[in-house]
Amino acid sequence: MKKSIVLLILSIIYANVLFSQYISRIEPLSWWVGMKIPLQLMIYGENLKDASIVSMNSKIIIEAVHNADSPNYLFLDISIDPSLEPGYYKFILIKGEKEIPFNYAFDKRREGSAIRKSFGPQDIVYLLMPDRFANGNARNDNHPDASERADRSANYGRHGGDIDGLIGSLDYLSELGITAIWSTPLLFDNEPESSYHGYACADYYRIDPRFGSNEQYRNFVKEANERGIKIIMDMVPNHSGMAHWWMKDLPFHDWLHMFPQYTQSNFAMSTHSDIHSSKIDNERCVEGWFDRSMPDMNLNQPFLLKYFLQNAIWWVEWANLSGIRVDTFPYSDKYAAAEWTSNIRKEYPNISIVGECLFLSPQEVSYWEGDADNRDGYRSNLTNIMDFPLQDAIHSGLVKDSVPQWGEGFYKIYKSLSLDFAYKHPNNLMIFADNHDTHRVSEMLNKDSKKVKMALTLLATMRGIPQIYYGTEIMLSTKDGKLGHGEERLDMPGGWTGDSKSVFNGKGLSCEEQDILNYAKKLFNWRKDKSVVHFGQMTHYWPENNLYVFFRNLDDKLIMVLINNHTNSQTIDWKRFSESIGGKTTGEDVISGEMIRVGSAKKIAAQSSMIVEFD
Repeated sequence: MKKSIVLLILSIIYANVLFSQYISRIEPLSWWVGMKIPLQLMIYGENLKDASIVSMNSKIIIEAVHNADSPNYLFLDISIDPSLEPGYYKFILIKGEKEIPFNYAFDKRREGSAIRKSFGPQDIVYLLMPDRFANGNARNDNHPDASERADRSANYGRHGGDIDGLIGSLDYLSELGITAIWSTPLLFDNEPESSYHGYACADYYRIDPRFGSNEQYRNFVKEANERGIKIIMDMVPNHSGMAHWWMKDLPFHDWLHMFPQYTQSNFAMSTHSDIHSSKIDNERCVEGWFDRSMPDMNLNQPFLLKYFLQNAIWWVEWANLSGIRVDTFPYSDKYAAAEWTSNIRKEYPNISIVGECLFLSPQEVSYWEGDADNRDGYRSNLTNIMDFPLQDAIHSGLVKDSVPQWGEGFYKIYKSLSLDFAYKHPNNLMIFADNHDTHRVSEMLNKDSKKVKMALTLLATMRGIPQIYYGTEIMLSTKDGKLGHGEERLDMPGGWTGDSKSVFNGKGLSCEEQDILNYAKKLFNWRKDKSVVHFGQMTHYWPENNLYVFFRNLDDKLIMVLINNHTNSQTIDWKRFSESIGGKTTGEDVISGEMIRVGSAKKIAAQSSMIVEFD
């Protein structure tokens, strides 16, 4: 008898455990009254299948409750009356005789949020990697929720940079002339190794605790905005990390692209536009995993696509962002990705979304312009694309001295720009000499400060949106010449207590480093209010003797840019450029302040730049 009572008690306990329900996570974390995109909550917990949910306010209407393949998820479609007052509102989840109440916040939108200003050609974008930039709080270098511990000596390890370090650097960046910051991802990346880069997300609604908190990130945006600096968030809808919390219990069987064995992408992005490509090659590009630690998301899964859409909107609205950079855009299904960008822009018509489309020909890059007239009718709805062809041309064009062979030297840059007819909006391209996925420009140009200055001049004066990689302003480069992602993603000097050198206060900088930093400051700050550079027509001239000359003109404003990559000085042939100069007679050398008279004998020094701003 006693034994059967014990068995009965155990069976009751087992049944309660087996059939208990609870909620452990609701995403998005909150929402706003007056949004255009309908709200769909993802509710995660235990044994939620077939539960019903009741709203306790008549202005919050539950349109549908969807089961997932996993019994531990519910997806809840909600419509909100525009007259709903902001606040916390009560819901009740009901399954059988059990009721689970929960609250959800609906906030008031900032005034003008929907028509927020974004980044564009008027900006200089500064790309930084937060783990390698500045450690403002050594106490968060390690965290109990994070697998990987900090080790500054490890090229591919965590070094400890954080949001407090970013906030502390804002005055430096403002003085440098930066007007927008693109940070590589700050969301939680909990891979056991190489988690510093942030591209293997473990939680799309949580800032990595080794960087700080969600609130600290929002404060970083606020502090930057107060200094006239916009913040661009790096978003990665193509893949998550293996350590993402949902990997232990996927909502749907088709949440990821799955294979019997590990299958990597073939990286054949050209298959999207190639009229001869096979379906199997395109499918392998889209469905293969980017890396073993980065499971590939199936954006054709409607609940997943809605999840990523709402996540993007949530961060823009909650943190008050000024733009989005999209990682590995052509590795996703292109139509699903286009739907994602389209719906973000429905909520924010003026927002800029720049896509990473790593191709080396303008014809391939132009396919991804948001409103391109493509043969297959495809439109990505991106507002901006990264100009990798020009980045490649800057490297190969500047590395050659004197008079190169036909097709070499500055011809490379001239040729890249001569193909701008392939683009509908070449002025909206993001241009750069290097970024976190390339070698540093200082390495590519053999640590030659004259050539790095020429690269900075190009970026600051030609068409497009210039992006500067952190440390380029002091020609940051490896000490031992070893090249690779971890090796070249260097710590910013002065970002750590005890650093012998600091870019932030100038301590310990060499004369060469200080010189190029001063050059960058003068150049970038001059550019800030120059609409002729931001939006002016560009006219360039065939580069004779490795001297490249181009003009930017807008209304009555005119600048002339001369970049001499020859080892000898060269005399300016004013007559050759008369069609662009017109009736202008005098101007000022932006860097030196010298007055320049059209028609007078004037030489441009070997391997140097001159920017003439005409009266």
